Amino acid sequence: MHTVWKGSISFGLVNIPVRMFTATEERDVRFRQLHKECHTPIRYTKMCPHCEKEVGAEDIVRGFEYEKGNYVIIQDEDLEAITPETRRAIEIVDFVDLTEIDPVYFDKSYFLSPQETGDKAYSLLRAAMKETGKIAIARVTMRNKESLAVIRLYEHCIMMETIFYPDEVRPVAQVPALPEADVALAENELRMAAELINNMTTAFEPGKYKDEYRSSLQALIEKKKEGKEIAVAPAAPRANVVDLMQALRESLAATGDQATPAKLEPHPTPAPPAGVKKQPGIKPERKSPEKPTAATTTTKKLRRKKAETS
Repeated sequence: MHTVWKGSISFGLVNIPVRMFTATEERDVRFRQLHKECHTPIRYTKMCPHCEKEVGAEDIVRGFEYEKGNYVIIQDEDLEAITPETRRAIEIVDFVDLTEIDPVYFDKSYFLSPQETGDKAYSLLRAAMKETGKIAIARVTMRNKESLAVIRLYEHCIMMETIFYPDEVRPVAQVPALPEADVALAENELRMAAELINNMTTAFEPGKYKDEYRSSLQALIEKKKEGKEIAVAPAAPRANVVDLMQALRESLAATGDQATPAKLEPHPTPAPPAGVKKQPGIKPERKSPEKPTAATTTTKKLRRKKAETS
C-alpha cells in the first residue's frame, strides 16, 4: 500500500506516530476517449482564451471569484499561514457511540498503522477502544483542508473515516414530494411488508455481493479483443403489478413464505418412510381445507367494495 499521510494520533498527552493508507479503491472499468478516425487518445490542454496559448503548470495561480470577473489571488504561502496545527496530528476531541452517527455523515476511509516507535501506544488505544466500545471524534488536516473524522476499529486495525460537517449534509426538508412521516397505512399491508422484510433478512456476508455489470463488461472486452460478435441480450421481463396487496403476496411467496402464497398449489402425497410398504386399499388421510387467511379475506372485501361502487 502507498502511504498517503504521516503524522500522529493525539490522545490526551499521548502521541501515537502513525502512517495512513487509503482503505478502499474503485474497481470501475475505465475508458479512454479516442479520435474516431485514427483511434488516437484525445489530449486535454489548459488554454488561456485571452492569450490564445497553452499554459503550463508554473504559470497557473489560484483565484477566488468574489464577483463576476473579479478574483482574489491566493498564493501557497497564504494557505501555509492559516494551516491549522492539526496538519501533522489527528487530534481526538471526544469519544461517542458509533450508533449516534448516521451513515450519511461518512465520507472516505483510511487505515492507520503505527510507525517505528508507536507499537505500544497504538496497541493501548486499540485495546481501550475495544474495551469501552467507543469511537473517537477527531480533527485532521489533509491537503490544506481541515476535516472532521472518526477513529474506530476495523477488525484489529485502527481506522480513520473523514465525515461531513453538519452544514454539508442537506436538510431532508429540501427533498421534493416526500410523503408525511405519519401517513395512514392499512394494518394488513404493514404486517405483510414487515413479514416480507423478515423473510429477506439474513446475516451480512460481503463476499456474496458481486459487481455483475463489471464482470459482464470485462467479458465483453475480452470478446471484442478476440473479434467475436456481441449479441444483444433480451430485456428481463418484469411483472407490472398494480395491486399493492397482490405484490406483497407474490413477494412473500417468492421469498419462501407459505402462509399467504399468490396461488395455492395442491400438496403432493408424501412417500411412505423407508422400509414401510404401502398398503393397498388404504387411501391417504385428507386434510381439512385451510381457513382463509387475513390477506384472502381482505382481498374479497376489496373486490366486494369495488363491485358495489361500480
